Amino acid sequence: MNLRPQYHLRPSPQGLLAWDVRKLIEQAAAQQLQPRLVALSAIAELEQRYWFSEPGDEPTPRAIAEHMKLVEAADTAYPILLDAQGRLMDGMHRAVKRLVQGHPDIWALQLPVTPAPDFIGVAADDLPYED
Repeated sequence: MNLRPQYHLRPSPQGLLAWDVRKLIEQAAAQQLQPRLVALSAIAELEQRYWFSEPGDEPTPRAIAEHMKLVEAADTAYPILLDAQGRLMDGMHRAVKRLVQGHPDIWALQLPVTPAPDFIGVAADDLPYED
């Protein structure tokens, strides 16, 4: 699977934490993690502000439509990725697709140890998005 550069972002007292999703997927593959079914109700991020959490990042109808295109295109054959505590690190569009389709669960890989972020204190717009 050839992925575009993308990041999992979390705010922290040290500034924004960013993980390169491609590296996370490589780590999961290297560890030969086995997928397991996870209840969508256990994914806390489905109940939280997620895509529209940055200042100026408003959930306009156009912005929602852009995410819905990504939801429709999401391939749920690929498991989502959870950190060691069960927090979502990759796969929100896939999780939303399963939710919209009325499914109660989704396949997931869970990292046994949450890796250190690739970037600390770098604004999302300043992360490297070119290969």
